[in-house]
Formats: sequence, structure tokens, C-alpha cells
Amino acid sequence: MTKNVTNISGRLWLLTALAVLLEFIFAMPNGITFINGIGMFILVYVVTLIASLPALLALSIINPLLKVLPIHWHKKLLLYFVTVFVITLCYGLLGAVFGLHILASQSLFNSNFINDVVVITALLFFANMVAVLLCITTIKQYYNQSLFNVNINIDEPNGNDEVTEQNATTSSQQNETFSTNIHTNTPQIMNTTNLLPTNNANKLLLKGIITGGLILLLLIPTFFIQSLVNEREARQKEVVTEVSSKWATQQTLAGPFITLPYTENTTDADGKIITTTNQLIVLAKNINVNGTILPEVRPRSIYKVLLYKSNLQISGTFKPEWPVNINVANIDFTKAKICFTLTDFKGIEEEITTTFNGEKLLLNPGLPVNDFGDVGLSAPINITQQQCIDGIAFTLPIKLKGSEKLHFTPLSANSTYSLNSSWASPSFDGNVLPSNRVVKDSGFTAQWSFNRANLPLALVLQHGQFKTTDIAFGVSLVQPADQYNKTTRSVKYAILLIGLTFGLFFIIELLQKKPLHPVQYVLVGLALVIFYSLLLSFSEYILFDYAYLIAATATVLLISLYAKSHFNSNKSALIFAAVLSGLYGFLFVLIRLEDTALLVGSIGLFMVLAAVMYASRKINWYNNTNS
Repeated sequence: MTKNVTNISGRLWLLTALAVLLEFIFAMPNGITFINGIGMFILVYVVTLIASLPALLALSIINPLLKVLPIHWHKKLLLYFVTVFVITLCYGLLGAVFGLHILASQSLFNSNFINDVVVITALLFFANMVAVLLCITTIKQYYNQSLFNVNINIDEPNGNDEVTEQNATTSSQQNETFSTNIHTNTPQIMNTTNLLPTNNANKLLLKGIITGGLILLLLIPTFFIQSLVNEREARQKEVVTEVSSKWATQQTLAGPFITLPYTENTTDADGKIITTTNQLIVLAKNINVNGTILPEVRPRSIYKVLLYKSNLQISGTFKPEWPVNINVANIDFTKAKICFTLTDFKGIEEEITTTFNGEKLLLNPGLPVNDFGDVGLSAPINITQQQCIDGIAFTLPIKLKGSEKLHFTPLSANSTYSLNSSWASPSFDGNVLPSNRVVKDSGFTAQWSFNRANLPLALVLQHGQFKTTDIAFGVSLVQPADQYNKTTRSVKYAILLIGLTFGLFFIIELLQKKPLHPVQYVLVGLALVIFYSLLLSFSEYILFDYAYLIAATATVLLISLYAKSHFNSNKSALIFAAVLSGLYGFLFVLIRLEDTALLVGSIGLFMVLAAVMYASRKINWYNNTNS
């Protein structure tokens, strides 16, 4: 008996490790070929064998216990699968716990952790199923031995107590004959047996477990689909970044502001007078900005990149209020400069000039200070202390290109910013939302207002005093091509579609007594998975709603026609078409919803469960003729 246990458990152990190796080869990392990866494959196989030694020990203990149970070998195999599932689930939990998610200090209950557990468990369980199928005959003979022994003892109560090894390896047909003798000659055993499910029920339970395993297995391709979605989304971002870098990146404007050299005398520890020169930054007392954003959509390959041009009219007044610690006599007004900053020089379409105190000035690249940014333009100005007391007006028209975002940093005591555009999908972001906004199909208008109490700034600052960097605000032009986000959300419901579709096939085959082979379940599952690939590929060319309709229609027709060919019934095909159409319609509603998706999804799942319970209420799961 020990030899048989070691033989069957060891064979399953070796074959399972081999199946895991084949799974690794199938998902082989890029750049590794079969030839240069032989050493790695050997290492993977050895590591798998070592890591699965606890599972080998557990099976070596459990298999003898299953063997001596006085039940049919189908039931023993079911118990074996349950045991293996528990073991693989433990490995799945350990693999996820010691994965990158723990190293990154992430929560054990996030979606990545659950995905890791499902994938590892499904891969290991599937590998063991393959090992069982490869040695199913040996397993059947091994589990049938104890049943044969019981039959001999019952049919020959006055005979020998020992059974020879030749009898122990008798074929399953002889076992069935002896089992018939049990029920014929011993009514007590027959009554006990009637309390247990019949062989058909055992097969039904076995198929249910296999179907559940296939559902978990088919979740693995959905992770590859999700990786494909992420890859395509990353590719789109690369294209947008590439085109934007040649056009102009997102722009953030700050200013205008004035810089003034300021000389200050200080005394060191030895009593010597040290003269230092710093820059004073004078902010405007009020600024008014009126801008128009002109969106442009540039095609690049299969992608569309959203860019913009803007016409900005900036006007205001400088009227500084000198702090008490500033000696105005030490300010060099002859070297004053007017400046403003932006993000990307490539966005400047024309020469920028400003009308300052009635004088038109050309601004050139370069800044005397970098408090508000490293990129900007400036021009020398001639001002006096008296002009600062009276107030100096300015205007600054700018034509600026950019992509995705246009932001402003408010640098004045009082300011208003007004923007309008023909783009109908804006996103108002940054530190402050607009005080007034109107969004229509024809475009949007938005207005922001600030006063001295809103901003932690004085009108006069010394170079290096500005520490606030999060006061920028503005608008982002959102491209409504969010097909990748919607596809990702739909992939998350893959287990719902696959599970309910398999459940429908399971119920229909029971009602019509036309069972499907597990391979047929796999084909149906692959059709459900390919739906997401169709959805992703079509949505890159047409609107997501149309892409969803095409992919869902093709999948529903394919599975319905396949069901018709198997069950040979138009009614069954219509049932599948109606149920699948309802499922895809329900999924589409969940994708479109935002805040109420959880509520609607929970109610919908409850209704689906109620429908399944109603449809299966008359199924005789144990084939009990007395019910």
C-alpha cells in the first residue's frame, strides 16, 4: 500500500511540476527564447519540485485515506480535487503575500492582491488537473482497490479474509459486478448506499467542480487582456507626449511682475558693514486676463492628439506698497525689468510685446529671478518712485500654443481670469475652481476671481521668499476618447459574464440532458474573452458605444449559434441570445454609470441570482426517483 501511495502521489507531483513549467514557457518573458532559456527552465522545474514538497507530503497522507473510503471512485476523485484546491489556494495566498504588493507596503485587500491569489491558484489547480487527466486510469485503479476488497468480504462472509494482489487489480467492470452483488445480497448495505448520491449525481458534482475550475482558469486570459489595454493606453500617451513635445507642452503662466535691484547694508559679527544686492519682486495691484482657447485635433497613426492655440489679453496696474523693512532709497529703479514666466518656449507663436506706461517694449528670453519658474521673458523698463506711487498701467497680449492644459498662477492683489473655448469637454482643475462657468455643446466659458485675502502673497517680495507652489489653476481640454478606461471597467466584470454564461449552459444541459464537454466550455469561455479584444480594437477606430455594440452582437451571435448546433433547438438558441443580450446590456449600463454603479450592480446581481434559483428549482440534482 505504501508503494502504491508513493507511486501515485509522486507521479502527480512530477507531472504537476511539468505542467507548471509548460505554463511558464507559455508566458515566457520577452527576449528569452527556448534555446537560451533551457537553464532557466531546468531551474524553474527544480524550484517547483522543491516548493511543492509540502503538497506531496499532504497528498501522500490524504490519498490512503481516500482509498479506504467505501464510496465510488468518482466521489474519491471529487474529494481529491477539493483537497488540491485548498492546497493550491494556500500556495496562491503565500505567493501573493510574498509578492511585490507586500514589498510596496500595499493593502492585502486591494484588487492587485486578489488578482494575484486568483491567478496563482488557477494556474496551479489547472496544472494538477492536467496531471490527473494524464494518469486517470492509474488513479481509477488505485481508488477502486478498496471498493473491490469490501465487495469480496461481503459476498463471501465465510471465506478468506485476505485478498490477493491479483484480485486487487481486477478491472473496473468486475468491480461493478461485485458492487451489484452487494446491493443484491446485503439489503443493509443497499439501504446505506441509497442515502448517498447516485453515480450520475457524482458525475454531475464532478462536472460542476471542473466547470468552476474552468471559470477560474478563463480569468487568466482576462489579465492578459488588461495588460493589452494598459499597453495600448501607454502607447497612446507616448504618441500624445511625442506630438506635444514638438508642438508645445502644457502651459502655466505667471505674472507679469517687476524686478528691482535692492541694496542692503548689514553688519557682521566683527562689526564690519557688508553690502548685499538682492532682487525685489513687485506684483501687480490688479490683473485682468481675457482669453480664447482654440482647440486643434491632430491625427497621428490611429490616435488623435488634442492641441490648442490661445489668444490672451492681459492688462493691469502696478502700484506697490513698500514694506516698512524696505528702504526705498536703496532701490535701483534704473535697472527695473518687467517679466512673466511660462512653461514651454515652443508655444510662443509671435514676438511678445508689452505696452508699459505708454511705451511699447519687446520681451526677450531670460529672467533675473526664478521664484515663479525657470522659463520666461523680460524687458528693461524705466520707472521712477513717483510713478510707482501714482500707479503704472500695462497691457500684454500673448498668442500661445500648448497641449492638454492651460494654467495660471495668480500674482496680484486683485485679479480676474476669463476663458472661453469651443471645446465642449473641459476639466477645471488646479487649486481653485471657477466662480462662474457655463459648459454647453458649443463650448464653455469660465471665470475666476481673486482678492488679497485669497492669496498668501504681499505685493512686494524679496527674491527667495516665495514658497507657495500650489496656487495655480486653469482648465484641461479633455479628449472624450476614454475607451481604455471603459474597456478596463468592462474587463473587471469578466467573471460575472463567464460565470453566468457557464451557469446557463450547465442548467440547459441538465434540463435537456445533452451534456457539454469541458472543451466546449473552454471554447465558449474563449469567445467571451475575445469580446474584450474586439471591444478594445474597435474602440480605437470608432466611438466606444458603437464598438461595444459590434463586439457584443458578434459574441452573442457566435455563442447562440453554437448553442443551437449543440442542443439542436431554436428555443435554446433564443434563450442564450436573450440572456447574453441582457448581460451585455447590463454591463454597458454599469460602465456608463459612475456614482450609482455599485447600487445598480448589486440590485442587478440579486435579480440574476433570483432568476437562476427559479430556473433551477425543479432540477433533480441527485436523480432521486422518490422526489
